[in-house]
Amino acid sequence: MTGKLFCGNFSMHGIPRPQAQAVPEQHYQRILNSEIMKKILLIYNPNSGTRKSARYLSQVLEIFLSHGFTTTALPTLKRGDGKEYVIQYGASHDIVVAMGGDGTYNEVVSGLMSSGLQIPLGYIPAGSTNDFAMSMGLSKDIPQAAEDICLGEPVDVDCGLFNDRTFTYVACFGAFAKASYDTPQDIKNVLGHLAYVLSGAATIPDIRPIHAKVTVDGKVYEGNYLFGAVSNSTSMGGILKLKPEDVDLSDGLFELMLVKDSQDIFEIGDLVRAVAMQDYASTPMLTFLEGKNFCFEIPEAVDWSLDGEYQKGVPDIHIENKHNVIHLIKKAGR
Repeated sequence: MTGKLFCGNFSMHGIPRPQAQAVPEQHYQRILNSEIMKKILLIYNPNSGTRKSARYLSQVLEIFLSHGFTTTALPTLKRGDGKEYVIQYGASHDIVVAMGGDGTYNEVVSGLMSSGLQIPLGYIPAGSTNDFAMSMGLSKDIPQAAEDICLGEPVDVDCGLFNDRTFTYVACFGAFAKASYDTPQDIKNVLGHLAYVLSGAATIPDIRPIHAKVTVDGKVYEGNYLFGAVSNSTSMGGILKLKPEDVDLSDGLFELMLVKDSQDIFEIGDLVRAVAMQDYASTPMLTFLEGKNFCFEIPEAVDWSLDGEYQKGVPDIHIENKHNVIHLIKKAGR
């Protein structure tokens, strides 16, 4: 048998075939001699970031095939597709890969959680900010990220439940939270995390304190807060940073940050300095601690952002850390 082998020549449920890409001849015989070719389910968002997922699709397929994987690639055409693809097709594959932004990764993880599948997950970050990928030390170079999936090993990481909805790295409310889900995609594509800064700045006149009672593993905190977040990341929106030594993505704990309301110019100055220096224990304006279970009682219906996506608020919210339930592929040394 002679000729070249092609990857990406598939079609499922009316989804258009991506353009085929020839695999280099030197890989051909090795692939044919493989007794079993493992199968990847690649779920990609063609509109994330600067539409890098679509532009790099053929190259990613070629890399996977050169390492002995056959790939089924499905584009997300509407919200929720990533989750449904995992539920419908994940069990017949050896690895699931998400290629897109944090929202795409969230949908794929939600599919794994809902289906109960315990299979390795790869993530190729191709979004505007890629907060979770940054925290994990995943490559921002798409071909390199694809190579790392082929050569890496699964590591266990935590994810969270917000009542019955999955989130992967942050659930937040209050100041600037709306900017994460309300900024138009085309603006995110052009400006990246600067888009969140500009959109957040536009909401400053509308910022109002929110009264909340927060119970963390049995201990109660109550007050008027401008911002609150439960996170498992060193970066939120590419702007708010946590020191890597303060965050362990697989320790069974989330970090809680609550920013108190104040009209005191000196307290506000302390807050700004603490955020700039990432020294969150240095000011009484901030509550910063770790926990596994969080209960929020908020009298008014305050909307939240989960991994940058909109979540309608309810008065009573339970957030729980699900310890080491995701098996994320990571190359050693990253």
